[in-house]
Amino acid sequence: MRTRARTAALPALPAPNLADKIVQFFAPRRALDRMRARTQLAIAGQWWGARFDRRATNMWMPYGGSGDSDTIYDLRWLRNRSRDLARNNPLGLGALNTVTTTAVGTGLVLRSVIDADTLGLEMDEAQDWQDLTEREFRLWASSAGACDASRTNDFYALQALAFRSALESGDVLAALPMVRRPESPYEIKVSLIEADRVINKNYAINSETLAQGVQMDSNGAPVAYHILRHHPGGLMLPSMIWDVVPAFGARTGRRNIVHLYDKRRPGQSRGVPYLAPVIETLKQLSDYTNAEVTAAVISSMFTVFVTSENGQGLDMGDGTTPSAAKAGDPLQMAPGAILDLSPGEDVKFADPKRPNHAFDPFVIAVLRQIGVALELPFEVLIKHFTASYSAARAALLEAWRFYRGRRAWLASMFCQPIYEAWLEEAVARGRVDAPGFFDDPVIRAAYCGSEWIGDAPGQIDPQKEVDAQKGLLELQLTTHTDACIALTGANWNSVAERRAREETKMKALGLQAIYAPLTPANMPTPAPAGGPAAPASGSAAPADEPDQDDAPSDDDSPELEEA
Repeated sequence: MRTRARTAALPALPAPNLADKIVQFFAPRRALDRMRARTQLAIAGQWWGARFDRRATNMWMPYGGSGDSDTIYDLRWLRNRSRDLARNNPLGLGALNTVTTTAVGTGLVLRSVIDADTLGLEMDEAQDWQDLTEREFRLWASSAGACDASRTNDFYALQALAFRSALESGDVLAALPMVRRPESPYEIKVSLIEADRVINKNYAINSETLAQGVQMDSNGAPVAYHILRHHPGGLMLPSMIWDVVPAFGARTGRRNIVHLYDKRRPGQSRGVPYLAPVIETLKQLSDYTNAEVTAAVISSMFTVFVTSENGQGLDMGDGTTPSAAKAGDPLQMAPGAILDLSPGEDVKFADPKRPNHAFDPFVIAVLRQIGVALELPFEVLIKHFTASYSAARAALLEAWRFYRGRRAWLASMFCQPIYEAWLEEAVARGRVDAPGFFDDPVIRAAYCGSEWIGDAPGQIDPQKEVDAQKGLLELQLTTHTDACIALTGANWNSVAERRAREETKMKALGLQAIYAPLTPANMPTPAPAGGPAAPASGSAAPADEPDQDDAPSDDDSPELEEA
């Protein structure tokens, strides 16, 4: 079949005018440059989003600045408004709580994973080294006095505090001072610094190498941080004293500051609050909600205004009258109130028609847009699952992708640098033996290998999740350790050791376990085609247990059926 090629219409090229001809006569090269520039202007505007002759974009001229110039001058008000939403806006607070609770939860736990091949260690030797390091790190991380400079939080609570502060304020800094305390053999401490305290010393003007308290070299790498000793909005007038803290030690290269922020553009030295794209929308939605609530309250108050010709008020039938309102007295609505008016006065009621039946659909439509900006599905944002099982699971899985990314961000930008700084001290003090740690960067990296394990994701149907992990294990596509982390978030080694101790104790006490380990003797034989599985040898089939195919399942319930 013959087809005819379709070509887009080329823009009309400009014809030489009188000025072009005059310039061409006296200066041909200048005339050529002039025609080239005019041709480029004529070709420009092929993207409708870049044109200025369309009604929707003729006044849309945003400023195109660098990663810092587009950010740092608005940070003050972005932070303040974001914190106000976290204090007074249910949706803003709910979004921050949801992300922090799910991504961090009870805290990310260290799992040492060293490169045994590079270090020349056998498997058992590597496991012993990892167990010792994890035990030493727990000794430091589980004590507020050992890891927190303010003696307030343990390391896992510090993770949640740093994560939430970075979401609210855009970024947070953690200094790593050395403080000796009798309750811990380690001196390294974590001191969180709120974003407001990081300001150019003496309020110097921002430049390419100094932006909002971050001093950088020619490559854009931070070399020092300008930190106020007190918060500029503290209880007392702050003393304008700055500490210029090097990012790394000049002699040892030790990390002094950990800067936690989400870098979205090259050249961006400070972070932006998580709620920044939806601050205005959340504020307007909050105002609209308050207005609807106020209108509904006013509509629920039925107040009767009575006018009388003689000004004596309403006759109550027993010769008495309620106290009439005097002229000029303020009238206030109240539930079931009866108010007298002066002679000749009247009131016309305005029917607010509340509650507004369009309120809920409108709010839901706005919340869907807010959820897209915050990477939270609508159902997760408002904690309301009314769709099918498949839809609810899809929403949770989509949200979990976001949580997992944020968890990895916290682990790589906050937990891992602090762990490496702690490991430096542990090796230097001889509590952890790591030959070659300070001599070779390759060996150092091999010792610092780790994974950070957090809480397991929520499960809508735990039985299905367990069956899925069992299938992966049978196909040898996962390990017991990974399956244990996915289902419970626990360490399989610890679980296996506890199970072994429990089984030994139960045998000693003459107790029978409610489960039996799978062995070749009690493994069920494969089911014949079209028939039930044969029972294991030496065991009897349960007599009164109903057939699994006849048992009701969650998928059969009408609430979980897909639309």
